[in-house]
Amino acid sequence: MNTPEWLKPGIYGAVIGAVFVGVVGFTWGGWVTGGTAHDRAMAMSQDDVVASMVPVCLEMAQSDPARAEKLETIRAASTYQRRDALMEAGWATVPGTDAPNRDIAQACLAALDVDSLPERPESAVDEG
Repeated sequence: MNTPEWLKPGIYGAVIGAVFVGVVGFTWGGWVTGGTAHDRAMAMSQDDVVASMVPVCLEMAQSDPARAEKLETIRAASTYQRRDALMEAGWATVPGTDAPNRDIAQACLAALDVDSLPERPESAVDEG
């Protein structure tokens, strides 16, 4: 088979151009594979679920009759054990589940800011 003389450089140019576009696209262009996109989507959805459950955790903490004792237990725990103490308090257990969620506990602990919360006396009445 006789091929035109210009075909060989054209094929080389197309192959080199395709490789160049692929390298630039995946390196600087923001392209990702399907697996990476899936992993990022799962992480973002997990973050959104945790963020949406923090108000539920705060409401459970606010309405708990044993709130003062549980907050004192959380305050007494060392910094790295506070999440476990909050999980034992039951505030990080999402309604409808049996076990507490560690990510929700960490986010709820940050939202509670237990070190800056004033201790509420048991006999205090809301006059709101």
